[in-house]
Amino acid sequence: MSKRDYYEVLGLARGASEAEIKKAYKRLAMKHHPDRNQGNKESEELFKEIKEAYEILSDQSKRSAYDQYGHAAFEQGGMGGGGAGDFGDMFGDIFGDLFGGGRGGRTRQARGSDLRYGIEITLEEAVGGVQKEIRIPTLQSCKPCKGSGAKPGTSSSTCTTCGGAGQVQMRQGFFAVQQTCPTCRGRGKVIKEPCTSCRGEGRVEEYKTLSVSIPAGVDTNNRIRLAGEGEAGPNGAQPGDLYVEIHVKPHPIFERDGNNLYCDVPISFTMAALGGEIEVPTLDGRVKLKIPAETQTHKSFRLRDKGVKSVRSNSRGDLICRVVIETPVKLNEQQKALLRELGESCGENAEGDNSPRSKSFFDGVKKFFDDLKGN
Repeated sequence: MSKRDYYEVLGLARGASEAEIKKAYKRLAMKHHPDRNQGNKESEELFKEIKEAYEILSDQSKRSAYDQYGHAAFEQGGMGGGGAGDFGDMFGDIFGDLFGGGRGGRTRQARGSDLRYGIEITLEEAVGGVQKEIRIPTLQSCKPCKGSGAKPGTSSSTCTTCGGAGQVQMRQGFFAVQQTCPTCRGRGKVIKEPCTSCRGEGRVEEYKTLSVSIPAGVDTNNRIRLAGEGEAGPNGAQPGDLYVEIHVKPHPIFERDGNNLYCDVPISFTMAALGGEIEVPTLDGRVKLKIPAETQTHKSFRLRDKGVKSVRSNSRGDLICRVVIETPVKLNEQQKALLRELGESCGENAEGDNSPRSKSFFDGVKKFFDDLKGN
């Protein structure tokens, strides 16, 4: 059975770059790997074909020979290429590039873990910015051994089991799987005389206090990254980062939506009917707000630039005041009589000019029931 063109196998043109070849190989190898397609003979054969194509095209001298002579360049011992190889090599190509390993290379030291710390602040602090001190538990590099884990004055030695790679290859028939070295537990080094302070771990649990500068305009779920303030890496490796997650407490007066603030302002129905002027709160102090006559409930008034300053620019949101007309309570008899008189006076207007919304609503209700009767 004749072999397919290697470029066709990887879905590439003949002028493809090394990066394009590698990218196509990774994508197809992951898709057709036998571990993902157990029992699928077609995928297994495709995987072998993909690997063979990659081994030829990723090697400049083999690729040059293939471009000139095709498959004949590797027949009868031509250049010794091709073949399905073993899956251990594939793991080295793909996972080594992704996670820092590599075929025949040492395992890259893992950096320390990132940490997350939640902090609660008030709306005023979020709007104006604030400096906060936080105290967090974390793993820090051991000072006596400087993170090595070895007793001061001594040093660790290369693990003889894995040769310092931190991993060993276990073969089971056709498959080769890499596992963490059982002797050094992935470190690549063996400590004969552990540090008494950290017991050979290279890190100790400590609390540390940090000052966090929270910029003006932050909101709930915003995160501030403090580089290098996470957990110390094992064996003196680079530390992780600390992410401070913001939560803004609910405010008794204002609601926030992005950079805008909302505030419900109660007014009497007398002011709503006749108009007037009231004082409303803002984050900068009180301001006067004019209420026009015949204002309806839920009417909104926008106060420009009285909201929150954006954390990314100098623009500022608005304050939207929503009017809520308050019904009077605990009325005395005289007040009740006056309201009845007002109600009768308004009700005498057959055109409904005093209550246009009520007239519109009830006209709509009447039409709705008339239509039902007609059907």
